[in-house]
Amino acid sequence: MSAAKSDGESESSHLTRVRNIGIAAHIDAGKTTTTERVLFYAGRTHKVGEVDDGTTTTDFDEQEQQRGITIFSAAVTLPWKDHQINLIDTPGHVDFTAEVERSLRVLDGAVVVFDSKEGVEAQSETVWRQAMKYHVPCLCFLNKMDKIGADFYESLISIEKRLESHPVAIQLPIGAESTFEGLIDLITMKAYRFAGDHGVNVEEFDIPAAMLDEAKKWRHTLEEKVAELDDGLMHKYLEEEPLTEAEIKRVLRQATVTGRLNPVLCGSSLKNIGVQKMIDAVVDFLPSPLERPPVDGVRSLKDLTVVHRKPSRDDPFSALVFKIVAEKPLDLYYIRVYSGVMKSSMRSYNSNTGEKENISRMFRMFAKRREQLDEAGPGEIVACVGLKDALTGHTLCDARDTVVLERIEFPTPVISVSVEPKNSKDKETLIETLGKMARQDPTFKHSFDPETGQTIISGMGELHLEVLTYKLEKDFKVPVTVGKPLVAYREAITQRAEAEGSFIRQTGGRGQYAVVKLRVQPFTPAKGEDTFSFSSEIRGGELRSEFVNAVERGVRDCLPMGVLAGYELLNVHVTLLEGKEHPVDSSDLAFENAGRIAFEEACKNAGPVMLEPVMKLIVTLPDDYFGVVSGDLSARRGLIQDTEMRKSHRVITAHVPLSEMFQYSTHIRTLTQGRASWSMEPHAYAAMPPNLQKELLRKHGYVD
Repeated sequence: MSAAKSDGESESSHLTRVRNIGIAAHIDAGKTTTTERVLFYAGRTHKVGEVDDGTTTTDFDEQEQQRGITIFSAAVTLPWKDHQINLIDTPGHVDFTAEVERSLRVLDGAVVVFDSKEGVEAQSETVWRQAMKYHVPCLCFLNKMDKIGADFYESLISIEKRLESHPVAIQLPIGAESTFEGLIDLITMKAYRFAGDHGVNVEEFDIPAAMLDEAKKWRHTLEEKVAELDDGLMHKYLEEEPLTEAEIKRVLRQATVTGRLNPVLCGSSLKNIGVQKMIDAVVDFLPSPLERPPVDGVRSLKDLTVVHRKPSRDDPFSALVFKIVAEKPLDLYYIRVYSGVMKSSMRSYNSNTGEKENISRMFRMFAKRREQLDEAGPGEIVACVGLKDALTGHTLCDARDTVVLERIEFPTPVISVSVEPKNSKDKETLIETLGKMARQDPTFKHSFDPETGQTIISGMGELHLEVLTYKLEKDFKVPVTVGKPLVAYREAITQRAEAEGSFIRQTGGRGQYAVVKLRVQPFTPAKGEDTFSFSSEIRGGELRSEFVNAVERGVRDCLPMGVLAGYELLNVHVTLLEGKEHPVDSSDLAFENAGRIAFEEACKNAGPVMLEPVMKLIVTLPDDYFGVVSGDLSARRGLIQDTEMRKSHRVITAHVPLSEMFQYSTHIRTLTQGRASWSMEPHAYAAMPPNLQKELLRKHGYVD
């Protein structure tokens, strides 16, 4: 049955039946296969798409079909038991973590999918952290219970330990590996099997006698965890009165919405087992837009007064742009509406740019298909065309009652390559196209190196850059020659230093006069804080405020160019100690230049060092290969942080410099005869060893 808003139904009543959810996981845990089953059971597709065949609905991009992985998040809307589910299928590969980040920012709940053999993997931790950052309630779906080595109970333990979360099993598997045939629902205390074409028929039966004691034990654990959160249920529990299905569902829903518990389900999407019960759990336990707290923002970029927006049509209009897809003739903008009403052909106000934006047409998306809409209310996720200057993270609102919503934070690129057009006539087209791609992907950067005459593109990893260059050639028809990968180094200072900078020019007539003294020192920014900070110790009247601001601008201009080798300077605090001005000759320009001169001189004396990106590497391998793999990691300057056993396999967690990890997939296949799996994600920037720093600077021509 459709969950569209019916005539005469109140907005709040409709919103209680809306679920905005994402499916997120480590690569190869089965997100897209799960999404395909969800669409099939909801009646949105009439044939089940398969990843291996390249026939899935949400992986509609040519590269996704060829590689068998999700690269771009895709939005679909589907009905389920009189509810409307807006679902986003996200990538699992760490190179495309921005797609997960921006999706979780606008969702109300998530289903995190795990491989039942592997348990919690590297990207599982990343997506969980992203969900917790935005306070997104999560269900856990232990997929691939039919796989050799699948272990529901070990995976449950890994969720609790490695994610520091609060999992509670609401299902148990019947069998495992080749004997996996169904599941036990611990709330209804019934067993279920999935028969018929693609498991369409959900058949209920009594719990098998061999599993009855196990089911009672886990039901007792479920009742205990639920009762701890409700005084009324705790009284019944202590009196040893059985809790009803309705009581458990009520408290479990509250606990899930507030993040105090995470229901754990199981199944095999590929074998069509358990998916319908997982969608039931989405409706039963994940929140509607009304159950999420009002979204907070500030009045404007200058007026930081806190503003609240409730998910109501009566509140002023506010919405967040969370994704842009470059298309011809018009870009497509994905938007989450938080309050008020967005209508096609309306004018909105972009509170980040201060400009008016037109919303010409609006759509509800079904992967690449579109259904045109006239309006969208709070809690809706839609796409539109007509915007001009909006970027990912920008807020659209009512110009008469403005708000700027919290922006989405994205990681910085760690790897670069040079790209040159094969045809010289494509030079301008290349720059224009790279600009379009940067609007679409916040983790993609491009720049021009005047010394080498090369165009440099930067991204999150080798696969990310491969996908980007493929898009350049196939989608935008700009053939390019690609250079070797380069690591995105950074620079930092290690000690305090002071320096004076003067900019005095007398050329006849009005001259230029500015003298400043600065102190630089290293500092550690808080999470999400700018890596540069500036303060002034100038006493009132000693230097005009506009000149203090000019000094800060001049210093900021120096940061991207660094001190040693032209890489961006991180984690530096600058204090303006003294300043001298001239009543006639001083100007903003003079103080900007004086600030630059003082800053560069101070940094040279502050023990500058090169920083390199260090990656968190997780390798899962048969224990027999532990020695050879750990030895190889040491040779790559890797530091092993932890090892643990999962049955016959060893899991190694290590920190390794990115520069040592190129072509690692080929190398580890050779070392382990193809029996190891691995994943990698950015961890931190760390100072390079002095000998390697000297070698790098010599290579760049900065040291003799």
